Amino acid sequence: MNIHEYQAKQVLKEYGAPVAEGVAIFSADEAEAAAKSLPGPLWVVKSQIHAGGRGKGKFKELGPEAKGGVRLAFTLDEVKSHSADMLGNTLVTAQTGDAGKVVNRLYIEDGADIDRELYLSLLVDRTCGQVAFVASTEGGMDIEEVAHNTPELILTLPIDPLQGVTENKASALCDTLKLEGEARADGMKLFPILYKAFVEKDMALLEINPLIVMENGRLRVLDAKVSFDGNALFRHEDIVALRDKTEEDEKEIEASKHDLAYVALEGNIGCMVNGAGLAMATMDIIKLYGAEPANFLDVGGGATKEKVTSAFKIITSDPNVQGILVNIFGGIMRCDVIAEGVLAAVKEVGLQVPLVVRLEGTNVELGKKIISESGMNVIPADDLDDAAQKIVAAVKEVA
Repeated sequence: MNIHEYQAKQVLKEYGAPVAEGVAIFSADEAEAAAKSLPGPLWVVKSQIHAGGRGKGKFKELGPEAKGGVRLAFTLDEVKSHSADMLGNTLVTAQTGDAGKVVNRLYIEDGADIDRELYLSLLVDRTCGQVAFVASTEGGMDIEEVAHNTPELILTLPIDPLQGVTENKASALCDTLKLEGEARADGMKLFPILYKAFVEKDMALLEINPLIVMENGRLRVLDAKVSFDGNALFRHEDIVALRDKTEEDEKEIEASKHDLAYVALEGNIGCMVNGAGLAMATMDIIKLYGAEPANFLDVGGGATKEKVTSAFKIITSDPNVQGILVNIFGGIMRCDVIAEGVLAAVKEVGLQVPLVVRLEGTNVELGKKIISESGMNVIPADDLDDAAQKIVAAVKEVA
């Protein structure tokens, strides 16, 4: 689960991280009062969406010459003007895709005099099975280019969970970021704070880009991007309360109600599969034969008829879907349950696009019999390769 920048900063502030004062607003009418409550005389008006690259982004409605989604304001009139420009308009960044995201809230923050911009993040490093810091002196909007062109400028530092952030590890991070004086003292305090927050709140990612050294020599968290492990949210009611459903795909929200692992994609072939590995393989083979998957959908190992029906409804609610591939290997999941669920959904919502079903495993013959005797226009497949070729061909024929 993702949260907004201002929410992430509030979480980090509770742990003692140095962040600027700021106010979240939801209408342009609130902008002036928000700015007046901050020290000034420089303010930063920041679009709040679940995507990076806001500073370089462009608003669809404002034209290519308009400023991006993060703007400096030197007067109250500029704060109000920027707020009116951004709220309600669609910000397109490198991470949103062409559709962009509508800006429904802003964060007005007290400005800072920046001396240097640094990069710092924490993530789960699966190569070593530990939480790791990633640090670089090359912070800011071009960190992706740094990672691509000069990876030697980036340090990855795993943290032993039994020891935490030791003085030696914190010192190594300070050395990498070339921190001296008060900034180094701030860093020695900050790194254990961030690690504690990451672990205690079950974060999946904590990215600070940039972490800045101000002209007064102190450190400040200037931006913060945080996502949480969805499997651990039951332990954090305070974090769940921060969820902004307007930033999520409606189909993904519906899927979460039925405990379905669903991610919307941009292709035209809907997929319903059991098991994450098989789902990935299904998407890969669809691409191999020249088409694109419209979603990742794992119904899980113990799905019921009702759960399968819900999954099918979610797939068919996507207007981009021109064909559906059901690919089930029955272990714990029985093929007859899948067959009954698919047919129940077809009867309820109708079948307007080609449907290919490949079943294998527990009760496979019964599942195939249920489908063959249904009288519905379902295309059977013998294996995954056969299924992929059939659905791609069927979609191309319809198109």
